[in-house]
Amino acid sequence: MTDLPLVEALPMTPTVDPDRFRSLMSTFPSGVAVVTVTDPDGRPRGMTCSSVCSVTLDPPTLLVCARSLSPTLHAMLKTEQFTVNLLHAHARDTAELFASGAADRFDRVRWSARPAYGGPHLVEESHSVADCRVARTVEAGDHIVVFGEVYGIEWCAPAVPLLYGLRAYSSWRPGTEPS
Repeated sequence: MTDLPLVEALPMTPTVDPDRFRSLMSTFPSGVAVVTVTDPDGRPRGMTCSSVCSVTLDPPTLLVCARSLSPTLHAMLKTEQFTVNLLHAHARDTAELFASGAADRFDRVRWSARPAYGGPHLVEESHSVADCRVARTVEAGDHIVVFGEVYGIEWCAPAVPLLYGLRAYSSWRPGTEPS
């Protein structure tokens, strides 16, 4: 096995126009999550995120990407934990709410928080929830990639995920063939 150097910061030298890149990535659908955390002052924070990916099973680790200026990201880094709420097919309104930046977003959804959670659980809007500890971060342009080691999982509803692609929300029902 070759020892490869770790890369801490990725250089950002755009080779294509950002709008063209956005159009390209819109053709690659992904699941939709709301990443939540309780900040050091006890306030819930959260953001819609489609940049979620599993990294490794041992230890169970996933990654999320957040804008460098995000208040949710800053709370994640201060508390060193967060929760990933994987939204179900009927949670489009919640995805849009948490993408909007509305100050009252936590007043408009049911959520629960416990000391053992990484952040608020959106149990009515999620099919599954993962609580994570921040394991490391990597700077990537105007975003920070946060690697989270999963220490808790909760299943809330049958796993019919909300998807986002082609600049629209949709869902994928198990056992169905694409048209």
